[in-house]
Amino acid sequence: MEQDPRAEASSICQQELLCHCCYDILLDPTTLTCGHSFCRHCLAQWWVSSRKKECPECREKWEGFPKINILLRETTQKLFCADVQRRRAEIQADPNVSQSLLAFQRHGGNSGRSNTSRQRGAKLFLYGAFAAFVCVAVKEVLFSFSRSSLAPDDQRPNKPVPHWTPEEVGSWLDQLGPWTQLYRESFLEHSINGRLLLMLEEEELFSPPFHVLNTAQRRTILAELDQLKSPLTKTPQNLWEYKLEPGWPQWAEFLVMCLLLPYMLIAEFAWSWLSVQYWTSHFIIVNAALLSVLEGFALWRLWNRAEIRTLPRKMWNHSWSMILQGFAFALLWPFVPQFVCNCFFYWALYCSPVVNIDRVVRQLISPETQ
Repeated sequence: MEQDPRAEASSICQQELLCHCCYDILLDPTTLTCGHSFCRHCLAQWWVSSRKKECPECREKWEGFPKINILLRETTQKLFCADVQRRRAEIQADPNVSQSLLAFQRHGGNSGRSNTSRQRGAKLFLYGAFAAFVCVAVKEVLFSFSRSSLAPDDQRPNKPVPHWTPEEVGSWLDQLGPWTQLYRESFLEHSINGRLLLMLEEEELFSPPFHVLNTAQRRTILAELDQLKSPLTKTPQNLWEYKLEPGWPQWAEFLVMCLLLPYMLIAEFAWSWLSVQYWTSHFIIVNAALLSVLEGFALWRLWNRAEIRTLPRKMWNHSWSMILQGFAFALLWPFVPQFVCNCFFYWALYCSPVVNIDRVVRQLISPETQ
């Protein structure tokens, strides 16, 4: 008996219109640049699980963002309407598949805008550089205003006391009052600089060559010396000396800031050094604020994608990579020239705020954070 040509044609079409991922009728068939076609939800699940832009069958990378093959979709709907409706109902009832499709479509929207983003990349980078300089300028104005409003008559040198010259010590004496003119020449004649000034005691002021015989004047000089010594002993030398003899409330505040706002802890530490390293401290403060904003965006994306449970694993991977990089840097440190290390260090210090501002601007225009 001869086989019905329609049945043979239907059988051939059904075999040719199968998805090579789920081996069922193609639903919303999506054709890649290599020529293979898959169900769109199958391709979305493959991309979500692997994060690779390649064909599940031949492993060839696709270009752009895959779109639905309209001709194949109409063909499958006309020839296998019941199967298509059944499969569509099954997919709509599965929330995991819906989330995969949504994530895949978001990725497509971002990649579709990547070309225009690249064209505007240089413009955004220039905007970021301009914003970085504006932030630094605003901080400079605020710092200058606060310094002038808090101590308008304070004309002391803007550097540590041990680095004062004898002339600067004389200027400091002039601020105490006109009566210091009696002793100013003695300080200059014996070259009393900042280090020697901090070592003066009451007996030395009373005895020659200073001859500060007036008790009130001698106590005034000693009181001003105590004020000069107090910030010198309280200024931390590194992060481990950030708090001297901390109590439980200070430890709790320190641990909370380490867990939630680590960069702002560094910014607070840099703020205390504005009088010593003015511009460098400003760059560190601006960069710390930008890194905190970027961390907020990252947490928002994890929460929005329902991937917050992966945060411990991501933190562990990041910590492990940082440890490996630090170990490799420690091994290469003796062999790398100091000039190269200095170039990398200052590039990271002064260019990181500009790069991070560009990243923040890109996150702000991203649809996931709007």
